[in-house]
Amino acid sequence: MSSDGQQPQPPTGAEVVDTMFGRDRASQGLGMQVVESGLGRAVVTMIVRPDMVNGLDVCHGGLIFSLADSAMAFSTNDEDRAAVATNASIDWISPGRLGSTLTATAVEKHRYGRNAVTDVTVVDETGQLIALFRGKTRQVDGRPLG
Repeated sequence: MSSDGQQPQPPTGAEVVDTMFGRDRASQGLGMQVVESGLGRAVVTMIVRPDMVNGLDVCHGGLIFSLADSAMAFSTNDEDRAAVATNASIDWISPGRLGSTLTATAVEKHRYGRNAVTDVTVVDETGQLIALFRGKTRQVDGRPLG
């Protein structure tokens, strides 16, 4: 109980995601922005910069994977229960182009016990499908806010 006799309110998903993002130097370093978060859902954007393109002049696939992975992390840890990825796969459909804004939308599809499956769709600003990602997570000891 708080000093005024009220039960403390659990943190909102947005508070958890804001705290996690504030400590996530990798996502910040890649210029990602969390534009939406909610229970089992997150939307994260990233602009493809010149230092993100590979020898074929398209966004490096590993950076698209990182965008999708970050979106999954923000969607999975939204209830202040630490969860880490245990497996993930990606299908690259179209190249991400220099200057494009990529948007990763993560939606938790199924939670069973301490495990969850999350699907992430990555599109560019025109709606062109860039990648499909599926990840699995497992809750571990600890809390993102803790």
